[in-house]
Amino acid sequence: MQAQISDDPESGFGPSVALLKALADPTRLRLVWALTREELPVSRLAELAGAQVAAVSQHLARLREAGVVASRRDGTRIFYRLASEQVARLLDEVALTATRLEMTTPEPAGTGQASPEAAGQAVTRVRPVAAAVRPRLANG
Repeated sequence: MQAQISDDPESGFGPSVALLKALADPTRLRLVWALTREELPVSRLAELAGAQVAAVSQHLARLREAGVVASRRDGTRIFYRLASEQVARLLDEVALTATRLEMTTPEPAGTGQASPEAAGQAVTRVRPVAAAVRPRLANG
C-alpha cells in the first residue's frame, strides 16, 4: 500500500504550503524580488509593482505574516526588507528551476523522461541565466 501525502497541518507540509502560497502571486513575487537587492519603502515598491500603495501594503502584510519580509518604521515611512537571506536563495533556485523547465525539450513519447541529450542541452543553456540571476541577489 502506498503512503499518501496529506494536507493536514500535522503532516509537516503546512509551513511550506504557506510560504509557497505567499509567493504564488505575481505582484508579491515582484515585490520580494525587488527586496533581494535592497530595503525599500512602500511607496517605491508600489512604483516598481505599478500598483496603488494600499494594494502593495496588503501584499506586504501577507508576506510579513508568512515570514518572508520584515519591516521597520522611520518617521512616517515604513521600509521593507527580506526577513532572511534564505528567501533570496529560494528565489534564486526558483528562477533557475523555472528556466531549466522552460528550456527542456518535451519527453520522448512513452518514456516519461527527457532524453539525456536534452537534459544536458538545458543545463548548458541555463548557465548564462544562473550567472545573470545570482549576482543580482548577491548585491541585495
